[in-house]
Amino acid sequence: MIKFLDLQKVTSSFEPKLSSAIARVVKGGWFLLGEESAAFEKEFAEFIGSKHCIGTANGLDALRLILKAYIELGVMHEGDEIIVPANTFIATILAITDNRLKPVLVEPDIDTYNIDPALIEQAVTARTKAIIVVHLYGQACWSVEITETAKKYNLKIIEDNAQAAGAVTMTHGTSVANGIQVPVAKRTGSLGDAAGHSFYPGKNLGALGDSGAVTTDDDELGATIRYLANYGSTQKYVHDYKGLNSRLDEIQAAVLRVKLPCLDTDNQRRRIIAGFYAKNIINPGIILPRVCQNSSGSMIPGNSTDDQITGALNHVWHLYVVRCRERDRLKKYLDENGIQTLIHYPVPPHKQKAYAEYVKLSFPVTEKIHREVLSLPISQVMTQDEAAQVVRVINNYE
Repeated sequence: MIKFLDLQKVTSSFEPKLSSAIARVVKGGWFLLGEESAAFEKEFAEFIGSKHCIGTANGLDALRLILKAYIELGVMHEGDEIIVPANTFIATILAITDNRLKPVLVEPDIDTYNIDPALIEQAVTARTKAIIVVHLYGQACWSVEITETAKKYNLKIIEDNAQAAGAVTMTHGTSVANGIQVPVAKRTGSLGDAAGHSFYPGKNLGALGDSGAVTTDDDELGATIRYLANYGSTQKYVHDYKGLNSRLDEIQAAVLRVKLPCLDTDNQRRRIIAGFYAKNIINPGIILPRVCQNSSGSMIPGNSTDDQITGALNHVWHLYVVRCRERDRLKKYLDENGIQTLIHYPVPPHKQKAYAEYVKLSFPVTEKIHREVLSLPISQVMTQDEAAQVVRVINNYE
């Protein structure tokens, strides 16, 4: 059986450093708000390219805290609207409604699965306060249209970077280098006003349990999030906010410090697997993912050469998602042939019981995606032989 994600093998690849880091924390006897968390926050902020990093208990809390902080600062108020892709994982929307804000769902681009920038402006109203861009499946979601719409209507841009740790995109700002204006390469998580990150074990940068973080360049926002995440406390036993308990513990921070230096290398290995899939899966019944080559929106076709895919730094291939009209039949066939797959995601948020108020809304692109998508095995520990077996089995599917 080719596992969808062999977490045991991933974990073993970081030994013995991983066990040593955990033992260091256990021996030290300090498990919250200590040296490991502070060090990881500094290292991750530098990696992302942001001034501040605040560790949280998980990725959902990271997004919840960003919005909660904006409410505390008077930027947002109950009932304000947040534009969000209709096909995201439900956590993105839970963060909005948990803060008594209103999600405004916008269809994705069928090629990238990310929010369609051309549809954002028509969703803006007088109550709109922010756009949440989700770098879904590991592909950076960024464009001139998004930044121009945000600037035109004075909207915050919040990134859900749960699936794209390490992705790089070219922004439309410029930097002076030797007197020459050049495009700026930035990592996802440093593009907008704030970003939420998840280090769930299955992520490209995964802990050994739940954990997350917020990154931002905004000093006031960062400080407010830090207070809110620690019971609303500005100093011990002094509580200026009605806060939460959402902190990155020392063991998870130590684990993440071991893994972070390997992230770019691990992501590149994922790109090699993705490129191999793109070049060799030739079954006409399978629609391969496409890569937006840069922030102008030009596309790398799904059957491009592996060199093109592996050179596209804006995708870190957290998931390799194909589409098939008979998705469930394809999944059953792959299972029977020893290939484990998952569906990300079978039911869109507006069709979930939790959001029954949206069930009558129609999002045909989103619904088509959720009917057809299937995630193939991909990871930094996947072997070339395993990838070749996946290709052989898929190409024989009828």
